[in-house]
Amino acid sequence: MLKKTIAYLTSFYHSSNARILFLFFFIIAFLIRFPFFFRDYIDRDESTFILMGQSWVDGFLPYTELWDLKPPITFLFFAALIYTFGKSFLTIRITGVLLVAITSLFTYKIGLSIANKKVAFWSGLFLVFLQSLFGSLQGVMSEHISMAFFIPALYLLIAKKRLISYLFAGILLGLSLMTKLNLAYPILFIFLFLFWIACKQREVFPYLVKILVLGGAILLVILATASPYYLNNDFQLWWQSVFKAPMAYSGSKEHSIFNVLPFAIVIFGFFFWGTKKRLLNYKNPKILLLILTSLGILFSFMQAGKVNGHYLIQLYPTLVLLIAITAYELGFYKNLKYKSVVLFMLLLIPMESYLELKDVVQHKINKGSFYNGEGLTVPNYFRENKLSPDKVLFMEYHIGYWLLNEKPPTKAATHPSSILREELFPYMKNPRKTESEELQFILEDFRPNYIITRKNRRVFNKKKLAANFYINLQLLKNYTPLDTVDNAIIHQRLKFK
Repeated sequence: MLKKTIAYLTSFYHSSNARILFLFFFIIAFLIRFPFFFRDYIDRDESTFILMGQSWVDGFLPYTELWDLKPPITFLFFAALIYTFGKSFLTIRITGVLLVAITSLFTYKIGLSIANKKVAFWSGLFLVFLQSLFGSLQGVMSEHISMAFFIPALYLLIAKKRLISYLFAGILLGLSLMTKLNLAYPILFIFLFLFWIACKQREVFPYLVKILVLGGAILLVILATASPYYLNNDFQLWWQSVFKAPMAYSGSKEHSIFNVLPFAIVIFGFFFWGTKKRLLNYKNPKILLLILTSLGILFSFMQAGKVNGHYLIQLYPTLVLLIAITAYELGFYKNLKYKSVVLFMLLLIPMESYLELKDVVQHKINKGSFYNGEGLTVPNYFRENKLSPDKVLFMEYHIGYWLLNEKPPTKAATHPSSILREELFPYMKNPRKTESEELQFILEDFRPNYIITRKNRRVFNKKKLAANFYINLQLLKNYTPLDTVDNAIIHQRLKFK
């Protein structure tokens, strides 16, 4: 049975074309991610992107009504989905499957250009799993969007030589940069690599023209995102939000290069070992470009002083390709024992999906709906009990604003954690200067009629002692627990009519 399965897979990837493989990657991604289609939210960032996208659909440019620490293409992506399909979790999650399949396909195409079909196929397949599992990767994250632009651009630079390919690659790199700003580092490394290649050639001029076209296309995309703000006399808000705020965030005291250093040492060690053993031929320009791109992304993590699970989506494509090339050179693909281990891993890795599917079915049996989560049940509670949500504060499950057709009370409250990121206040044009002033304004001036918190959990990070003490005091003095919906506590303001 095992030999037949391996033989079938070998025959499949040898005989399949790009369209068939795209469909294959899409189906695998769909099966892995499908059980998570019905959650209210998977990561708080995804909820924030949806709110920002809805605000754009309502006629407000990003950063003008609501605010978040991402470039505008992230929000444009969600705005386009909401504008076209309405408020649909299903559409957003299926689009996430599409993004994963696109990145996996072009990772396959890069592998095919550098090595062979074995390296290409297994790289693309493993990337489907790595983009879809572990932590919050089942949601649609900005990293998924950025890689669906970045990896096709990298493929064009590796496999195509025509000037038009550099134009399209530049547009795609510009879109990826305006989705995730940290990609400026690998893009810079790519430009340094291209300049190095140009200097090695006897005819430098044609290569310089390609580099100029590539850079010009990137700049064109950046200017395109700025133009609506310029026309509205809000260029300064765009500049501050897109460029200056991320630098302030990465420079905050909470982030340190030492948080990333152990991870970086492992990656550097792998590259050193691979080149030392001649498993990774750094003299091959295509492999060298993959290494430099990986190092650029890794350098961005080190500069930020932080590496969350979903950040790794950006590193996986190039790193998986390099690992797959190393494995091929070591002869793993010829060994039946290793193939057996790989197949077993592919069946075992989606354990999160199996468990989630069980929970979804159980929820359907017990409560009559596949859709689940407090971000859905709390808005349902408001509707069923005919409560007015016009002044509500979600300190957790803030996707509830979207489902209640409401907005966060302030820009800083768009993402609940941003209420305490006072280093970002100047860039969002917040009239309050400190986190205590922002929290005081929300609770004492805005005075929400309802506050939603999570049961048995601090409102803010445990390090924020003063903020936790203050909001707990306000809840004790001015609010009473109205009801508990699953793990959400709905606090109602006292003497509220």
